[in-house]
Amino acid sequence: MSRTSAVSLDPANVASWAEYPFEVLLALPLAEVEEPQRVALARAFETLRPTVAALDKLAARQGVDRVDAIDDVIPVLFDHRVYKSYPLSLIEKRQFPRLTAWLDRLTRHDLTQASLDGANSVDSWLDRLDEHGMIVGHSTGTTGKLSFIPRSRTEWPAWKAAYFSVLHAATGVDTRTVRIPSFATGHRSGHQMMTKMGRLFAQEQAGGEAARRTLHDYALSSDLLSLAGRLQTAEERGELDELQIDPRILDERKQLIEASRHRDDDLRRWFAELAEEFRGQRVRIGGTSADLVRIALKGREAGIVCDFAPDSILMAGGGMKGFKDAPSNWEELLKEFFGIDRIRSMYGMSECMGTAPLCEMGFFHFLPYTIPIVLDADARPLPRQGVQTGRLALFDLLAETYWGGFISGDRVTMHWDEDCQCGWKGPRIERHIVRFGELDGCDDKITCAGTAKAYNDFMDYVSEA
Repeated sequence: MSRTSAVSLDPANVASWAEYPFEVLLALPLAEVEEPQRVALARAFETLRPTVAALDKLAARQGVDRVDAIDDVIPVLFDHRVYKSYPLSLIEKRQFPRLTAWLDRLTRHDLTQASLDGANSVDSWLDRLDEHGMIVGHSTGTTGKLSFIPRSRTEWPAWKAAYFSVLHAATGVDTRTVRIPSFATGHRSGHQMMTKMGRLFAQEQAGGEAARRTLHDYALSSDLLSLAGRLQTAEERGELDELQIDPRILDERKQLIEASRHRDDDLRRWFAELAEEFRGQRVRIGGTSADLVRIALKGREAGIVCDFAPDSILMAGGGMKGFKDAPSNWEELLKEFFGIDRIRSMYGMSECMGTAPLCEMGFFHFLPYTIPIVLDADARPLPRQGVQTGRLALFDLLAETYWGGFISGDRVTMHWDEDCQCGWKGPRIERHIVRFGELDGCDDKITCAGTAKAYNDFMDYVSEA
């Protein structure tokens, strides 16, 4: 009997797929996966359309009544900008009931019943939604506006199972049962999705919160992230005093600007203490590639020598955002400084619960509960075979209370043939991933399948609040 013969991917219970070990899921050939994916996708559309107002509106305008094949879903995939389509003035003027009404169109939960008592900031608004049973996280806001993802407690069990399974695949260690002290270059808490995940999943892993050591032992301000670009522009124009911004946010911004002047030194000091305290021990070091490179450069300059146990884990991701003139050999720099011979990673984004572990051959492999689609410049599907380069779209089958289909801003090269030398199956993408917005002459505008007017009308609808 083969190791996959007992696997049953029940389209009516996709959450159960995440309970299988990653070794089992990544051994399944695509031919065995696509049919349950197709049926689960059809069920998701049929179930969510009547209960998610934005999906119903888009389907009506695109003339989509059924999703019988995977490619049928393309006209009703959300542009990734949908989750940040609210008027920014709602945050500036703290009109959180209207912001809630906007988010209510994107979930089957009735957010009109959520208590907004005391919601006078983005952070407190998200706190109130969490108390209502949601787990709303947001993006980093690098484009100047936060995307809010209407995840909920309904998704939590499958999200948790998928996260730990993929982390096991990426690191070779099941952190639910093996306690490893971890260093993270981020914040202790906050609603930014990766920060929120760090706090939520730390509670579930061996060692709990006590095993996690973060550079910033305080919350990351969602309000500050949301308005960062607006504040910067207003300051450059001398209009900062004219904005209707809570004075507490302006004070916090001043403090962070002052702290940022010492960022590199703070990174070096923080890591120097941990490197000494945990010398000879097995550790897990994680953070953005940019922050880890900053640590390595400053640490090397200060003469810090890492001497962790040889089976320690180094996790890096997120690219070099905000780091101009990063060294081209940054990967070798990290491995040499930390004394760890392999960089582990997972590919993911705020909108999708399913992440893709990096294999030893340098590819990110998708597991069955995430359906990848590669689109050409006109948002038409490229063949699901061979090697294809285009815009990545994903459908997150683990999303039960909101629409899991969206078109990303990433250009990827997908390998559909199951010949990866690592032994894992499943569609896989190459490590070199770029944002369309970062390409010369590209404004990241998505020409959506179906009629342009229908999609533009939909975007006008979902932007109302």
